[in-house]
Amino acid sequence: MDKNTLGHTTWECKYHVVLAEKFRRQVIYGRIKTDIGKILRELCARKGIEIIEAELCPDHVHMLLRIP
Repeated sequence: MDKNTLGHTTWECKYHVVLAEKFRRQVIYGRIKTDIGKILRELCARKGIEIIEAELCPDHVHMLLRIP
């Protein structure tokens, strides 16, 4: 378990993020699914965010992220 520490504190920041499109149309599966995965991985890599888990559902995306 990778935890951050300072003096008298220890923490591990994890966030459960759900991305949903405005009208929740069932369009995330198929060709767009791979594009969304690539884009999200690239954006997280730029910011130093680790993706612990991710799941693409037909109308939304679940991600568990570790923030530095």
